[in-house]
Amino acid sequence: MKKLLFSVLAITALSFSAEAQQDEFPIVGVKAGVNLSNFGADADTDGKTGFYAGVSLDIPCIGMFHFQPEILYSKEGADNDEGIDYLRIPAMAKFYFTEGLNLQVGPVLGAKIGTENKYVNKATKALDYGVAGGLSYEFTPGFLIEGRYYLGLEDINKSETTDKITNTTIQIGIGYRF
Repeated sequence: MKKLLFSVLAITALSFSAEAQQDEFPIVGVKAGVNLSNFGADADTDGKTGFYAGVSLDIPCIGMFHFQPEILYSKEGADNDEGIDYLRIPAMAKFYFTEGLNLQVGPVLGAKIGTENKYVNKATKALDYGVAGGLSYEFTPGFLIEGRYYLGLEDINKSETTDKITNTTIQIGIGYRF
């Protein structure tokens, strides 16, 4: 069921980009900010503060709809020594309410690229996926502020005998669109 949901979200997001208008060009951007993350589901852990940074490509589609794929380095996890570094690839559908203010929603794929200790590396899966949603405001000269929530849908715990563990992250950041 989770894989079907993720596939439907990805196809929907990609269909927006296929209908891009000829008179508007994609806009490249950079972004960075703070992650407030924790393990969800059955995990009983304290939150962890990390960061994220990466690039985005805003592709105008139909009217007020845009498609925005991104590549982000994201430092997440829980507690002090249970950090996991991910390469995240969000595929966000954007809807502009007014000039500058937009709602974003879409699927996110994550690949584990490192951990803070060997135990966490052995105990967690290499891939994670989920959905994200948030708001962004783009100022006229190209600066933006954003807030986003990521809800992991994949149980990243490798052990079948222990509790289910998922990722949850609140991101607050700034960026610049060229």
